[in-house]
Amino acid sequence: MRIGIMGAMPEEVDQLCARLSGVTKESCAGVEYHLGTLGGKQVVVCCGGMGKANAASTVQVLCTKYNVDKLIFSGIAGNMTSKIGIGDVVVGREVVYHDAEPDMICQSAPFLKEFACDPALVEAALAACAKLGVKAIAGKIATGDQFVGDAATKKTIEEKCHPDCVEMEGAAVCQIAGRNGVPCVILRAMSDNADESGYEVLVVKNFSIAEYIATATAIVADMVERI
Repeated sequence: MRIGIMGAMPEEVDQLCARLSGVTKESCAGVEYHLGTLGGKQVVVCCGGMGKANAASTVQVLCTKYNVDKLIFSGIAGNMTSKIGIGDVVVGREVVYHDAEPDMICQSAPFLKEFACDPALVEAALAACAKLGVKAIAGKIATGDQFVGDAATKKTIEEKCHPDCVEMEGAAVCQIAGRNGVPCVILRAMSDNADESGYEVLVVKNFSIAEYIATATAIVADMVERI
């Protein structure tokens, strides 16, 4: 079995890459893939880049070139719920696009308007969070090609799909994984509240997200041992 692990930014995968043993590196279509062992399992870890197109392209390479059997996407997101706070985690139970037309999306494989993450992987993520003392919920993740950093945009997304967090890759990952029949899960640590304060901290000041990435890295490493 080979497990694919991906993020959108280098910071989201660097700590995982540092944990690998027996590493070899390969480049394909502008992405560097790190093949090695983590928790006794064969894994391939990569940074696919931000946004839906980058995510979709990378997932297809993981499926076609590396024949992954399961896929974990790990990264940060903007919080959209009062159920959790900064540093807590949303494990995707369902993932939707907030900036696409679902009646058109579902006309292509896997013919779905929204995407369900693999239940076994969701449970493995929740168990890992519980073991590590990380507050987590299984919830809805909304995806779009936009950094959400203002209250008006946040409200529009809330009214459209009522997500627990918002990010830029998850639905594309699930759609292409589903097209290839590969079970997947989206794991997100909350870095901001998807409003003006989040934009100021993450974009204007280019704030370090290492603290939140450390949380996600530990969860993924524990998950790999459980799978």
